Parts: sequence; C-alpha cells; structure tokens
Amino acid sequence: MAGHDHDHDDDHKGHSHAVAADADRKWLWSALVLLSAFMVGEVVVGFAARSLALISDAAHMLTDTASIALALVAMRLAARPARGGYTYGLKRAEILSAQANGVTLLVLSAWLGYEAVTRLVSPPEVAGGLVLVTALVGVVVNVAATWCMSKANRSSLNVEGAFQHVLTDLYAFVATAVAGAVVLLTGFVRADAIASLVVVALMLRAGIGLVRDSARIFLEAAPAGVDPDEVADRMVSAPQVEEVHDLHIWEITSNEPALSAHVLVTPGGDCHAVQRELQRRLREEYRITHATLQVDHVGEDGEDGLLQIAPSSAAAAAAAEQAKTAGDAGRDHCGDVHGPVHRSGPHPH
Repeated sequence: MAGHDHDHDDDHKGHSHAVAADADRKWLWSALVLLSAFMVGEVVVGFAARSLALISDAAHMLTDTASIALALVAMRLAARPARGGYTYGLKRAEILSAQANGVTLLVLSAWLGYEAVTRLVSPPEVAGGLVLVTALVGVVVNVAATWCMSKANRSSLNVEGAFQHVLTDLYAFVATAVAGAVVLLTGFVRADAIASLVVVALMLRAGIGLVRDSARIFLEAAPAGVDPDEVADRMVSAPQVEEVHDLHIWEITSNEPALSAHVLVTPGGDCHAVQRELQRRLREEYRITHATLQVDHVGEDGEDGLLQIAPSSAAAAAAAEQAKTAGDAGRDHCGDVHGPVHRSGPHPH
C-alpha cells in the first residue's frame, strides 16, 4: 500500500454562481442601467431642493453603480482559468470587490452621519414637495433594481455586496419619502436630517457585514457554520482511522470551501477505502467537495504520531511526563503539526 495518497475532488457542481455567471451579469447590467439613469436626475433635484436626504441617496446610489460595475469586473476576472502563479485563478477578485463595497459603505456613512448631525443643529430650508416626489420615484426605480439583483445568485459574496448596496438604497428612499412628506405637511425641516441618519444606520449595518464576511475569507477562517473540531471528529470516527491532524478548512471564494488534512490509518488498513469514505462524508455532510487528504499508515517510517507503550517503566514514566507537559507530545509524524490532533477512541483532542 502506498504510504501517501493524495486526492483532489474538483467537482464544482454545487458552485452555481459559476454556472450562472452569464445570467448574473445580465441582471446586474439591468440594475446598473436603471440606477445610473435615475442618479443623474436625483443629483440635480437634490441641490435644487437643498435636501441632504436626496443628496445622500444620490451619493449612495453612486456607490451602488460603482459596486455593481466592480462586481461585473470581478465576475469576469474570477471566470478566468487558473494559470501561472495564480493556482486558484482570480476567484478572490470577487471577495476583493465585496470588501471594497463594504468599506465604501462605512466611509460614506461616516461622512453622511457628520453632515446629518450638522443639519440637525442648524437645519436649512428644504423643499419638501420635491423631496417627496423624487423619493417616490426613487422607490420605484430601486424596487425594479432590487428585483433585478435578486434574480442573480446571491450566494456569491460579490453579488451579495452589490445587492446590499441597492437594498439599503431602497430603504433610504422610503425614509426620504417619509421625511419629504413630514416637511411638506408640518414644516419640520429636521426630518430630512433624521432620514439621513436612518440611511447611515442601514449603511453601517450592511458595510460591517460585508467587511466581516470578506475578512473571514482573506484570513483563511473556516466557513461560517462549519466547526473544524466537529469535522475532525467525524473524520476520525470513520473505520480504520486512528488520527487526523494538520486539518485546515477555508474558502477559496464564496461557497467554495476547501479542506486539507493528514490522516493516519491502522497498520495494514486500506488507505484508498479510508480516503473514499472521508471524501464522501465531507461532500455529503459538509458540502466540502474540494479536499486534499494525505493518508498514511500508523507507524510508517518509524513515526506513528501516537504515544506507544514503552518497553520499560523508566521509558513509560518519561513518555507520561512528556505527554503531561506538552499535551499532544509524541505526534511528530509531520515534524510541525498545526492545530489540534484528533484521535480515535478515548484519547483527548
């Protein structure tokens, strides 16, 4: 039996964002055209009405169009095949796009928040009628754009980032329409600034979520909802598996998890059968279809990675002391094991 056995399962059938890339681009282009056309008119009306709420909506809409354009570029880059030093291709261009969208939302919310507070202290005159009419038109436009974006596959963090921009803008227009009606009916001009603060809160929420989720991918964290210790326990519970270490789980891009691990099987065990069983469990239970497993026999090359029964009491005492002070001592199969070691039976992890 070969000492090392590697397997790459490149079945990406579950990655629908790649399959539906052309359809996604069509819907994104539709939303981009709608928002761009309305944004130009809103800027003009916003300055004419002296409405910060409208101007903030227009500024947010500018980031909407930029985020969609960035998403389209990122999708094009991510579709390129892997070559040269980019062994995963440019799939993470989509995550860069999502992070850029999140950062722009945070920066813009800081600026608009400052402006809104300033206007609460010293409110200018606002043309409530213009604000109300423009905001109502904006609601219609953003409903159409949001519908277009919802047709794209939002499982991609890239598409989700652009969608969050547009959805936040829809809520913003609703708040602006309410503010316009309040100003028109009561003359309470501070309603415009209050509506802007509502927009700021929504932008902060969406921006923080995008930055957090994209940062998890860049930091090679396990996908949300996947517990590496649980995965290791399921792997080590498979027949003939004695130990799993050097387990790493990360995401190449949105909904494209990957896993690598070193697996030790019982002496004389069927490495190929163990590998197939582990691949099946990972695929069916955790939707991890891209897994690289190095499978070895326990005790191979004189290094079994497990504590052994020593031939003398002195050696046994030394081994016990080593285990006590170093926790997982004696697991030098890889020389430098990263992370916890998971073993079958009653051994502590």
